[in-house]
Amino acid sequence: MSERSAVSTPSPVMDRWSAWDSFLEATPDAGFMQSSWWADFRAVTGFEHFGAVLKSEGVILGGAMVLRLSHDSGSCFYYIQDGPVLPRNDEVAGEIFEATLAVIDEHRKADPQTVSHLRIEPRWPSRPEFVSGFQIAPNDIYVEPRRSLWIDLRPSEEEILAQMKPKGRYNIRVAQKHGVSIVEDASEQGLADFIGLYRETASRQDFEAKPPGYFRTLVQLLTSLRRGSIVFAEHQGTRLAGALVVYFGRRATYFFGGSLRTHRYLMAPYLLHFEIMRRCKAMGHEWYDLWGIAPENDPDHPWQNITSFKRKLGGVDVDLLPTLDYVDDAAAYDRYLAGER
Repeated sequence: MSERSAVSTPSPVMDRWSAWDSFLEATPDAGFMQSSWWADFRAVTGFEHFGAVLKSEGVILGGAMVLRLSHDSGSCFYYIQDGPVLPRNDEVAGEIFEATLAVIDEHRKADPQTVSHLRIEPRWPSRPEFVSGFQIAPNDIYVEPRRSLWIDLRPSEEEILAQMKPKGRYNIRVAQKHGVSIVEDASEQGLADFIGLYRETASRQDFEAKPPGYFRTLVQLLTSLRRGSIVFAEHQGTRLAGALVVYFGRRATYFFGGSLRTHRYLMAPYLLHFEIMRRCKAMGHEWYDLWGIAPENDPDHPWQNITSFKRKLGGVDVDLLPTLDYVDDAAAYDRYLAGER
């Protein structure tokens, strides 16, 4: 390994991070939360970021986009969403992982605040032997879903339908019979309609909703870069369900959504997601990621209702390693935990 580089934040980020983004797009297991445009978005929500990118003869081998967030006046933590990104060969991956941590540690030592911990969310099914010293993170607001359903878009549309649960196929036909239509609309009006559906669903499912500004910033960024959009199912002029979809590499992700409590007999969400699958397949994506699902052994989990819906669409379970923390300063980490509680 001939070169180790810590890449500082450019402005605008996109131009300076194009090689990293291209590397991510070409890496089958990489996630969009390691991209430069995601770092741009998180900057609006209070995060700074820096990079630890490992190269050999100018070729990127792996590394991480590292987010940084202050959690009190004197402390911050580092957060690697969807990463680090490493090669599949364990021996090489271990070397790059250690080198990535070394670059991050150089930032930690130079940081004007005390770094309480490093949090990582790698897209690994289990913990490799080379990962030591990390503990499972608490389930706070800075933890992304680690269990999902992926639907394979490579087979024919008939085969995609066939792998669904019978109730899923039936509900799609119900929506088609009632004349439910699918439209894409990321305009100001579309954004307002989506936020309304999302907030109604959050109230109904009893989870804390993201603020409207979160979606305004995210949708503006996604649409300007053609990285995502909002898709609706509507009937006779009423928008019944909406989905915010992110496009990245081989995978399209159902990131957020919502639906009306009324008109449930029309089964609009089922047709909505089938049509999104068809569109993503036509765009060349190989997988449709339905994002977070509840554990099978937790019937009281707040995601049980949405999980029941998603499972009717079929797919394969994808279980990733739990979010991990490496504690750099125990006292600052305790303050972080106390603040999150």
